[in-house]
Amino acid sequence: MYGSYTGRRHHVVRLRSRRARGRTRALSTAGALLSLVTLSGCFGSSSSGSGDHAASAERPRQRPKATVPYWVNPDGSAAKQVAAYREKGDRSQARLIQRIAGQPVAEWLGLDNPEGQASGFTHAAAAVDRSALLVFYEIPHRDCGQYSKGGAADGNAYRAWLDKAVRGIGNRPATVILEPDALPHVVDGCTPKKFHEERYDLLTGAVDKLKGLPHTKVYLDAGNPHWIKDPRRMAQPLKRAGIAKADGFALNISNYQTTKENTAYGRKLSALVGGKPFVIDTSRNGNGPAPGKDDPQAWCNPKGRALGESPTTDTADENVDAYLWIKRPGESDGPCKGGPKAGQWWPRYALDLARNVE
Repeated sequence: MYGSYTGRRHHVVRLRSRRARGRTRALSTAGALLSLVTLSGCFGSSSSGSGDHAASAERPRQRPKATVPYWVNPDGSAAKQVAAYREKGDRSQARLIQRIAGQPVAEWLGLDNPEGQASGFTHAAAAVDRSALLVFYEIPHRDCGQYSKGGAADGNAYRAWLDKAVRGIGNRPATVILEPDALPHVVDGCTPKKFHEERYDLLTGAVDKLKGLPHTKVYLDAGNPHWIKDPRRMAQPLKRAGIAKADGFALNISNYQTTKENTAYGRKLSALVGGKPFVIDTSRNGNGPAPGKDDPQAWCNPKGRALGESPTTDTADENVDAYLWIKRPGESDGPCKGGPKAGQWWPRYALDLARNVE
């Protein structure tokens, strides 16, 4: 899954998937919010296998706030797929996909209308007394010019995008995963050195602005233990990016490394950055990474993977703030191993992830 950069190609196609989501809209949980905002990039693709079925039958309930304070989107691709299966009378498959639909997953803000997107999601979450889980991914020189290249045109464009997204959150509760790949790509040498200073400046500025909001938590991406294997290499970049003001760091975004390995790695890294806690993406790590090293695209739609620990803040570990589903399980990593284009809802893969938990 890593290509020439250890640990990164799972992000390559995932980032393309954010673009694929750019044709959908955020739907609220209350009638009064249905016309709040039309969004351009946050949910699973509207061209999903579920068609246009409304997810009205047994819409997902919010999880208990004490252990899962994040909003469950009742109109995401998984919820629509559940409704489609039920309409066909396929209760067994509906039950499997409900394992995804019933959990909060991150909403990735797109290039267009970040203020409207952030506002729509946070309003919908606040309406049911929950926090929105958001991912900001628009850093300039994104993805080292490869498959998911793009992001803001330059530093000023990013600052303008950021200001809009921050205004969209406002005083409503939100947890933001800030710029996946940005720091690991500095550490692994993928991002040219001439962009490093700008990137640190943009990240510290983003942390400052987000932490200036009254109810927003911020976590900087720190890769995974099979990407930047020595946590000492991540410590100084995190410090330069503003970890002191952030709430912590995030591990395993869109990857399959086990929770155990991520926890051990995270504890070592935490000790190097002032004891900051961390969150782990457990969306697809139930069976760990795909075995073997012969597949150059082991990161892309690997077979036999499973959903990991359900999202929760009750991790029984003082170092781990939460297990989160940052990658949206059931969406394709890209056109490999029979998969559709990146970001498109793939019912077969979603069923496998859910079934393999058993």
